[in-house]
Amino acid sequence: MGLTPFHCKYFAYELTKRCPSDSVEKLASVLADAQVDLNPHQVEAALFAFRSPFSKGAILADEVGLGKTIEAGLLLAQKWAERNRRLLVVVPANLRKQWGQELSDKFYLPSMILESKNFNEAIGSGKLNPFDQATVIICSYQFARSKEPYIQQTAWNLVVIDEAHRLRNVYKTSSKIALAIKQAVAKFPKVLLTATPLQNTLLELYGLVSIIDDHAFGDLNSYRARFARLGSDGDFAELKERLKPICKRTLRRQVLEYVKYTNRHALVQEFVPTEEEQRLYDLVSDYLQKPTLYALPSSQRQLMTLILRKLLASSTYAISGTLDGLARKLEAAEAAATAVDAPPQEVATDWENIDELSDEWDSDEGESEQNEVSRLTPEHLANLRQEMAQLREFHALAKSIIRNSKGEVLLAALRRGFEIAAKAQREKGAATLQQKAVIFTESRRTQEYLYHLLSQTEFAGKVMVFNGTNTDTLRLGI
Repeated sequence: MGLTPFHCKYFAYELTKRCPSDSVEKLASVLADAQVDLNPHQVEAALFAFRSPFSKGAILADEVGLGKTIEAGLLLAQKWAERNRRLLVVVPANLRKQWGQELSDKFYLPSMILESKNFNEAIGSGKLNPFDQATVIICSYQFARSKEPYIQQTAWNLVVIDEAHRLRNVYKTSSKIALAIKQAVAKFPKVLLTATPLQNTLLELYGLVSIIDDHAFGDLNSYRARFARLGSDGDFAELKERLKPICKRTLRRQVLEYVKYTNRHALVQEFVPTEEEQRLYDLVSDYLQKPTLYALPSSQRQLMTLILRKLLASSTYAISGTLDGLARKLEAAEAAATAVDAPPQEVATDWENIDELSDEWDSDEGESEQNEVSRLTPEHLANLRQEMAQLREFHALAKSIIRNSKGEVLLAALRRGFEIAAKAQREKGAATLQQKAVIFTESRRTQEYLYHLLSQTEFAGKVMVFNGTNTDTLRLGI
């Protein structure tokens, strides 16, 4: 049976009608095709981002695990359905493939990861702006910064920035990547995704909001005077009111009615460092507190101190290679009689996120300029040799510690955890036991140590290590 004139008129109306920006009908076609089990707060967040036609963007700041990627996917899919197909997603480098997969599997959106190789190939083939394509473009923070002029010249219908808290220090001139990205996308509607919009200071809220709207809080001095230190409930209420049109945050406790989370049971396993481990920790800790360090570039001293402390807390294996690298850096500096101007390669090997962390970290201010001297004086060289001897001592001590107390206690914790899990599964009548553990480490060398440690126990042959290109975890499957 053919369509009647009435049916034709009805379908034409449905296909061409425009819905209010805050109506679920606006997302109806997208919701019908999306391969996701949507929750009410996700639809509400997507509508929030669309709510004001005059808005320059929104910050979606749901807690971890509440589906900010799904919310952004709804927005991108809706733009695509409206044939607004200049779409950009800026993410940390290690999340690019995951984003492409999510958009394809859940929203059937085509995407392209733009990086140096295919960007240069496109330029070579005669395309003036490889960003200007009718597909979802996905790129890293670093790539977006390096291609700022191309991004500015593309008429984006929507820009999504994931892990946007990395841009929280954009109000500081030292945040080069954040400033470049802000300038590149300033003219376009944008959505910032972050579970942690506030980490250290209320000034970070100013930074994130300024990416959406530079005038929402006035200038930095005005915001600092009014909101940097909330002196009363009235100040706090006013800040919340000012954020309300721009920032949408949902907490886990607000969605328990329809999202059933697995109960978490914390098991605390205490450990006591050995005498040698404690001695190494104290020696390195005292070293890092010295007013002058020749092994660390002055411009990165705070950042490097943070990383070294994290490696030190991870394991003696994690810190060992870095101590050796610092000593060899000083050897090279002594031979050339010049100051150290870069961290040792071992830090980048051990600490995969050093580039991203470096961009977030403030440059040191008011610090001694000793490391900036191009030629070291005889006095400097004498002090440098003394520091190099200390680092060699620390390295030798770290290498001498074969078994780490945390690793030994980890075995006890695993056995205890598996025993408790097995008991619970038997009580529920499980025919087979499902027991797996995921161990997060600060360092690849700690991963390697734990792999060898576990391979000498009943877990031999059941351990897999993931890092770098896949994930930063060591997974134990039993």
